[in-house]
Amino acid sequence: MQKYDFFIAGRWRNRDEVAAVTQIVRDAGFTAFCFLENDYTEFLEKNGLDASAMESENTESMSLDHPLIQEIYKRDIEGQEASDNFLVVLPAGTAAHMESGISYGMGKKCYAVGAPEKTETLYAIFEEIFEDNTALQAWLANKK
Repeated sequence: MQKYDFFIAGRWRNRDEVAAVTQIVRDAGFTAFCFLENDYTEFLEKNGLDASAMESENTESMSLDHPLIQEIYKRDIEGQEASDNFLVVLPAGTAAHMESGISYGMGKKCYAVGAPEKTETLYAIFEEIFEDNTALQAWLANKK
């Protein structure tokens, strides 16, 4: 698998903002893995599923051993392993918060962008929480 500078995580329902942050990272000259870009078309066809299976309201009701859930998990973990840093777009859901902990446990530097919904003590794993995309852009410009 290709190596990445950043693994971008976030809430599926917040995908427009996740996509915007991914573009900001790339525009700054860094590589990024983003779950939004995983193409499941071939997998869905092979398993007799249509594109609607990917909607969060459908995946949230699937069992953990469902082939689609297992495939999503596999691709996300591979992306995390192949990335040097982790960046979560807030607000984020439970899965993205779990990914934060996984990346931290893998020894990745962890960052967040956006306003936290509330203070969480474990947000101390983040090297920095950027207030907004402008702050992230400024930091990235100085990181190169």
